[in-house]
Order: sequence, then C-alpha cells, then structure tokens
Amino acid sequence: MSNIYRIGIIGCGGIATGKHMPALQKQPNAAMVAFCDVDEERAIKAREAFGAPDAKVYTDYHELLADPTIDIVHVCTPNDSHAEISIAGLEANKHVMCEKPMAKTAADARRMVEAAKRSGKKLTIGYQNRFRSDSQYLKQLCEDGELGDIYYAKAHAIRRRAVPTWGVFLDEEKQGGGPLIDIGTHALDLTLWMMNNYKPKAVLGTAFHKLSQRANAANAWGSWDPEKFTVEDAAMGMITMQNGATIMLESSWAINMLQTGEAKTTLCGTEGGADMEDGLRINGEKHSKLFTNRIELDASGVDFYEGSKDDPAEVEARLWLQSIENDTEPLVTPEQACVVSEILEAIYESSRTGKAVYFEE
Repeated sequence: MSNIYRIGIIGCGGIATGKHMPALQKQPNAAMVAFCDVDEERAIKAREAFGAPDAKVYTDYHELLADPTIDIVHVCTPNDSHAEISIAGLEANKHVMCEKPMAKTAADARRMVEAAKRSGKKLTIGYQNRFRSDSQYLKQLCEDGELGDIYYAKAHAIRRRAVPTWGVFLDEEKQGGGPLIDIGTHALDLTLWMMNNYKPKAVLGTAFHKLSQRANAANAWGSWDPEKFTVEDAAMGMITMQNGATIMLESSWAINMLQTGEAKTTLCGTEGGADMEDGLRINGEKHSKLFTNRIELDASGVDFYEGSKDDPAEVEARLWLQSIENDTEPLVTPEQACVVSEILEAIYESSRTGKAVYFEE
C-alpha cells in the first residue's frame, strides 16, 4: 500500500480505546490525526496514547469533519448518534467505519445506505466477528457448498450474568435496546452472512424484563442499578426468510442458563451442519455413517509453532483500509448491516405488539 490514510476518531470511549485505536495503530498505512469526544479529557488521553504527532482534539465532530485532510472517520459513539454522524461524515467526503449496530432504528440505517450511495464514499459497520479464523473458515465451507442449502440456523448471544453497567448501555433512549441490539446483533450478522440470505419474510419475538429489577444481583461487572436498567435483560426471536429458511436468535445479558456464548452460529444444511459450541465443528453423513469433525484452526503441529492468531479487530482494520486502497467493497456492506437492523427492530416491535412483523417481498 502506498497511501497513508489520515483518520479521525469520533467518540473516544471503551470501544474506541479497546478495539478501533489499538487495531489502527498497528496498520502501517494509518495515522490517527484527530480525536473527538464530548469529554475533552478523554479525547486528549486518546491523542496521547494513539495520535500522530500533529493530531488534534475536538469536542464538536462538525469541526473534525471540516478538515479536508482527513480521509476516514471511525464513529464510536452511542447508538442514537450513529446515523447522524456517519451521514455527516459521508457528506463531508470521508469514508466511514461505524461501530455496530448500524443505527438505533431501521429508518436511520436506511438513511445511511442512501447517503453512502449518494456520496460515493465507502461505509462499513464494525462486525469484527466475521474476521475471526473460525468464521472465515466456516464462511469458505458455506461458499463452497459443503453444507448444501442452509435451511435452519441459530444465532447465539447468551451471557448468564454479564450486564454492562458503565456508559449508556442500560439507557434505552441512547441505545435503542439491551442485549439484542448490543450482542445479538453480532450473532445475527454472523448467521445471515454464513447463509448469504438477506431476505426476511416475517419475525416473531419477545423482549424480557425479568431480572433487571433485582437489586444486589450477581454480575460480572458488579451489581446494576435497577432504576437505570431501562432495556431488556434478554430477547429471543424467530425469523423466517423468503425462501423458507428459519433462524432462531437468542440474546441475554442476564438469564438462568448454563450454556453461554457470544457471536456464535449453528447452521443446518442439506449436506451438513456446523456449530461453534466446542470450537468449530462440522457434522454430516458419509457412506451411511454419521461423522463429526472438529476443525483445528491454530495450525499447530510442532512444539515450537502455534500458528497464526490474528486479532479479528486488526484483520478488520487491515481489510477495511485495503478496500479503500483497492476501491473494492468492504467485507461488511451497509446493505447487509441494514437488514440486521431491520430484523432487530422487528423483534422489538413484535414484542411490543404481541404480533408477528411481516416484511415486503
């Protein structure tokens, strides 16, 4: 790669400092030159840790976007501002990486798709679980037809007791929801991508508020404040697709279930199945006998070599910059991410109304 891309970070909280900035710092063709946050001190700390020598600090993202030397912006703010900032970035002639979910509402997600088309700039969404080695391997199997027609799947995002108690995670107004829109979105994106099926027909779902109002609850990050817990603690949905395929989506931050796991998928096809319950497992039938294969992804085989263990966030950042350099589609397209947002919103709507939500064919 010949270009050095000048990148602005909008939102310098946990997802930015934990994922985006460390991953970009390891890319030789990336320079983080601008940091924006409503908390100026946070932006200053981010600049000190990750910024280029000439990096600037802002508290108003409009001022950052007005800098014509910035090529790319990463939007790492609460969900309710994703659309507003991403659209402004595209209209300011910047490529945009927006953290998941694409937007708080499906209407906003669709506005983002249209803005990307109008601007001619690239827009992608931060579904980094596609870049894991097990996901990449399974996707290749699906593309090669080894599972056949995938007609049933499960999207798993289950935490037993791991409610995020910081930031605005529990604020429905800011986030649009709880575990469904936070971690369920990853599992659904992964599942739709494996199936290469983005044509939903109907959704039936339920969002639960069963454990959220308990004080002094057991929790990985300390007890939550029931008065501030305004989102669901668990949500489940059944999605039927236009071709008859069906997906069961399960998500929770707090539920009495021992079988947990995030950003996992189970696939059932006519020629075989796959799951991520114990590593990556492939199952099927051969010569009238059933088989289960566990895929060894670490490439190990000798004592001194354990194979490649690329960080998915680093792979995501590298391929995102490559798509800009080579003028190709990013791995996560805005159209795909928009369908994820539409399905999530339909689950919430179904829960509110008690009725199925139908999509136009």
